[in-house]
Order: sequence, then structure tokens, then C-alpha cells
Amino acid sequence: MLVLSRQRDESIMIGDDVEITIVDVRGDKVRLGINAPKHIPVHRREIYDAIQKEKAEKAQGGTEVKEAEKNVSPKES
Repeated sequence: MLVLSRQRDESIMIGDDVEITIVDVRGDKVRLGINAPKHIPVHRREIYDAIQKEKAEKAQGGTEVKEAEKNVSPKES
């Protein structure tokens, strides 16, 4: 992990498109401004983790439905 020190109103560039600026520092809280293209999702870590968990649950649910469909015999006409 790269660790950088920055002061208020200083920035960090990630690639050519993402700029992270230190907006404010109060006690143990740091406010960041993030300037990124719209196609790059930016989330707080806890939101990102919740999204990933939801995607995994949906994928698992889809697998369970497919498995259940395999075990159902077709109706006879």
C-alpha cells in the first residue's frame, strides 16, 4: 500500500482521470473531494462491500433457481 501525506487543499492523482483532494481535516475526520469520470464508480468502502454482497447473493440465488429447475420433471401433455 502506498501511503502519502497531504494537507488541506492538496491533491493526489490516480492515473490521468481521478483526482482526490483533501477538503477538510477535523480531529480524526478527513473530508475528501473526488473528481472522477462518471464511468468510474466511487463508493465508501462499506457501501462497496454491501453492493458486492448483494451481487453475490443474487448470483447464488440464480444458481439455486437453475438447480431447482433441473430437478423438476416436465409436465406430460
